[in-house]
Amino acid sequence: MGDLRRFPGQAAGLARCGAPRPVKVIAVTGGKGGVGKTCVATNLGVALAARGLEVMLLDADLGLANADVLLGLAPRRTLADVLAGACSIEDIVVTGPRGLRLVPAASGLAGMADLGNAEHAGIIHAFSELAGRLDVLLVDTAAGLSRSVTTFARAAHHVLVVVCDEPASITDAYAVIKVLSRDHGVRRFELLANQVRSAEEGRALYEQLHRVCDRFLDVTLAFAGAVPHDERLRQAVRRQQPVVEAFPGSPAALALKNLAGRADKWSVPGEARGHLEFFVERLVGDRPPAAGAMQ
Repeated sequence: MGDLRRFPGQAAGLARCGAPRPVKVIAVTGGKGGVGKTCVATNLGVALAARGLEVMLLDADLGLANADVLLGLAPRRTLADVLAGACSIEDIVVTGPRGLRLVPAASGLAGMADLGNAEHAGIIHAFSELAGRLDVLLVDTAAGLSRSVTTFARAAHHVLVVVCDEPASITDAYAVIKVLSRDHGVRRFELLANQVRSAEEGRALYEQLHRVCDRFLDVTLAFAGAVPHDERLRQAVRRQQPVVEAFPGSPAALALKNLAGRADKWSVPGEARGHLEFFVERLVGDRPPAAGAMQ
């Protein structure tokens, strides 16, 4: 794999565009596989784009990517080509419903799932080269607690944890929150209850995790809402369409649109936080770095 640690011309490019406005970065994670994380990420992206925002989705499940499949897209190049030095991030972007832009990763490449720190940092820094307006970057992380999951989640402004009402999902969601807070300094999380039977069940699931986090961890856990179990969602997945487009009036679609409304109101940090993060140059702008910030 190539080493993307250095990007000549970055500072000059930012100067030409006159310090672009900050981009809100939301990492979608969950710990356990099969909780519907990618389905949430793709539908959230389309729903945010439908609100008039410029949205990009990074498929950060680097070795087992499938966001393109759920969106009905067939990219010719992926992040593997970027890491090999064959092209840039902009060269691999494909456009989906409502203008959502997808940065696709590879599927079935074991090496992509085991990248080092330099390659992960290179991917994050590469986004600073993107030109034009961008309001929101969604990062669909892999399942589990690999180095890529923790790196991308820490580099985001908001971490959306997707959880289902089953013991393994609850345990893994707590593990994600624990590791990101204890070892990586993430202090705030948004919890989305997915595939629940009712809004009350979703709220109860949040309260269960909130009590444990409040007792054992120094974090803020906010309730991002609940997405009900919905056969229309399954039909949309089979059709390779977002449910917010295929069945916009379905219970799942309405819940995901409500999530987009909440996410649209989430804030963007006013300054760089002093560690590796997406679009850090847009936060720093032309201002001198704050004391202790990463040079």
